[in-house]
Amino acid sequence: MAVHQQAVTEAQQQSVLQYWTSERIAALTTPASDNPPTGGPDGAPWTTGNALAGTVGRLFFTDHGEDTSCTATVIQSANRSTVVTAGHCVDNTDLLGENNQWATNEMFVPGYHDGHAPYGRFVGRMGVVDATWLANDQQHGKTYNAYDQAFVVLNVGERGQRLQDSVGTAQRIGFDRPGNVPSDSFGYPRASGDPAREGLPEYTGERLAYCSGTAEEYPGTPESPEPPGQFGPPCIMGGGSSGGPRITGLNRVTGLGTVVGDNTQGGFLDATGASCATSHDGCLRHLVGPQFSSAITKPLYDRAQRA
Repeated sequence: MAVHQQAVTEAQQQSVLQYWTSERIAALTTPASDNPPTGGPDGAPWTTGNALAGTVGRLFFTDHGEDTSCTATVIQSANRSTVVTAGHCVDNTDLLGENNQWATNEMFVPGYHDGHAPYGRFVGRMGVVDATWLANDQQHGKTYNAYDQAFVVLNVGERGQRLQDSVGTAQRIGFDRPGNVPSDSFGYPRASGDPAREGLPEYTGERLAYCSGTAEEYPGTPESPEPPGQFGPPCIMGGGSSGGPRITGLNRVTGLGTVVGDNTQGGFLDATGASCATSHDGCLRHLVGPQFSSAITKPLYDRAQRA
């Protein structure tokens, strides 16, 4: 297990809050398009104002000197201050697959929309990943994809409250759950896999989007096989949705369910569940990521929630 202290002192926390000006955040917004509003099970805006909209948020950070964003989720935890996200949103390589570095300026905004922070802003205090993830490189990335998951423990927010107290609730987390079941995936994508929906508000990073369908296991390609346990539903959400939750048993009224995995990458599957090329007839893009397990995920979760 690898644990990294982020902004601990009051001065460090204030430095992160001051870093994320409205201008910096706006710079991470994809330009809007004139495409007509459209959506489907593989991608649509989430417009229901229940607990889901508050427990999922946008995670801002600096990666090798470049500002970027992912998605993270408030989960039930002993310290009431923990979110789950993807490993590469906490520690990542450079574009050459070298020089692993911990993210800096980590800040979580639950319920983020159109530049607003309805529950306040929360600065990262500690990142937790599996030690195996620190050996990740782009040349042998498939070897490490099962470990692309992380937890971030957050400081109290600007209003002096712990994260879960500010939001008012949290999602459950589950381990060793079946993967190929009806699921909902959420994220703040800055791109769409469907050109007809590129630039719509839910694909600019400014609003929460989701996909809904039966998750399937992505085996990778014959040239680059994936480790077992990479699941996800048909979904066109692109970059920025990484780290977002894959939820089962979502109650559409309360907005609560169980987070069983996170979004990390896109893969294409045909009707038989076999991997295929993007141009293949009937080939659908799936947003996939590791299924949370007692072997990899639970020790990280336990360490984070005790912090």
